[in-house]
Amino acid sequence: MRAMLLSRAAPIDENPLVLVDQARLNPGEGEVLLKVSACGLCHTDLHTVEGEIIPPIFPVILGHQVVGTVIAVGPGVNDQLVGDRVGVPWLFRACGECEYCRQGEENLCPQACFTGFHVDGGYAEQMIADARYLLRIPDGIKDEDAAPLLCAGIIGFRSLHKADLQPGERLGLVGFGASAHLAIQVARYWDCEVYVFTRSEGHRRLAEELGAAWVGGSNDRAPKLLDRAIIFAPVGALVPVMLDKIRPGGTLAINAIHMSPIPEMEYALIYGERTLRSVANATYQDGVEFLDLAAEIPVRVSTKLYELGEANQALLDLKRSRIDGAGVLKI
Repeated sequence: MRAMLLSRAAPIDENPLVLVDQARLNPGEGEVLLKVSACGLCHTDLHTVEGEIIPPIFPVILGHQVVGTVIAVGPGVNDQLVGDRVGVPWLFRACGECEYCRQGEENLCPQACFTGFHVDGGYAEQMIADARYLLRIPDGIKDEDAAPLLCAGIIGFRSLHKADLQPGERLGLVGFGASAHLAIQVARYWDCEVYVFTRSEGHRRLAEELGAAWVGGSNDRAPKLLDRAIIFAPVGALVPVMLDKIRPGGTLAINAIHMSPIPEMEYALIYGERTLRSVANATYQDGVEFLDLAAEIPVRVSTKLYELGEANQALLDLKRSRIDGAGVLKI
């Protein structure tokens, strides 16, 4: 089995991911073995490579937007799963017993285990997955299009909810990468007017193609105040900038697992019952609901494909905003 292995954190331009051959994997109790067909790229992968977030062990195989086919099952798993096309998201498993899990908030479980971080992920030809957390991939969605839905899509969907977005409201999206280019399609389906704030000319063109009513930079004055906004860029300095663009009673959600410090700001920016909140991971149910909705809309996925051995270059392109939409390793 070939895999891209990360043995230490390092700048992505030093090519820290190394292509290796490993022995065939064997699923344990409650697990399945997947033949991986596609794996989406995520800024979380880049943060892990460059040491901004640290996995508990090295070496590790990254990748948590995994589409594959079940080729073997472990003890306790129905063998009828063999041959099924499934997805593996960021949430690999949770304890199922803590107060968060009992309330349907397993994304906050202190014992949660995340794919490509606590356990090996999908930058490989095969991977082990927990059978309880597999997601059904809707028919008609190609493997390479389905992969970005499994994190970028799901976390964007949760962010829309955590931003308190209601149908017909005015939404701001800050940064227009893999997640935002999917979230805008859900918002437009809900008849929302969407303003997009991004520096990249390629991202601006894609936003306009997907129905943005206005596109500009974060320092530009939007035509009207926003009801809700979501920051996708890991830049803390954007928080006061965007709070200034939100109406009283509005909400600003931050979709980032890692972010630079949020600067001190005037109380007036959050006064007026504005809400500022983070978005942390996603639940299994978020995945079920979003994938059904993605098929219903149907969501259009803009992808740039790479070979498995090109993972370093792919993440470098992600870092430098050279990907319009989502990057995907086609395996």
